[in-house]
Amino acid sequence: METSFYDSALFTYALLPALIFFSRVMDVTIGTIRIVMVSKGHKLWAPLLGFFEILIWLIAISKIFQNLDNWFCYVAYAAGFACGNYVGLRIEEKLAVGIVKIQIITRMNAEKLINTLKEAGFGITHHEAKGSTENVSIIYSIINRKEIKNVEEIVKASNPKAFYSVEDVKFVKEGVFPIRTATNWRSRKGK
Repeated sequence: METSFYDSALFTYALLPALIFFSRVMDVTIGTIRIVMVSKGHKLWAPLLGFFEILIWLIAISKIFQNLDNWFCYVAYAAGFACGNYVGLRIEEKLAVGIVKIQIITRMNAEKLINTLKEAGFGITHHEAKGSTENVSIIYSIINRKEIKNVEEIVKASNPKAFYSVEDVKFVKEGVFPIRTATNWRSRKGK
């Protein structure tokens, strides 16, 4: 009596768990990106991603229920979930969707840092303030998330001991946002 490929040990204990694993990686990755899109208010992307997330999940979970006696599928499902979280966060990090507020607090004279940020095209607001032990300068800028590394480089080059924090911003109405080309701020210094 001949058995089909779908009843073979190769399919049951290797290929099926691998398919469940990769399905789970895909649906959790999509879910992670969908959550970011929801938090950023992307009304088209969030439901579209949600559709594919649930469709893939339904296919994977149906295979689990069809093979309740196969522990390899359980392990693949859980491992796919864990890996999908990691992959989703890495992709979200690369996409860098949205805008953030960066707040820089410095104890030393902030003029050099302010001028460098302005020269790089960043809009800033700044004021003097009283810290717990001394006077400080506080600089605010609303930037695209993709620009965080550029601003960090400027801060480290101008004032390496400055304290800064970054917060998500859901919406801004007006402001100064630099138009970026393929060059970074260091290559524009001499221009």
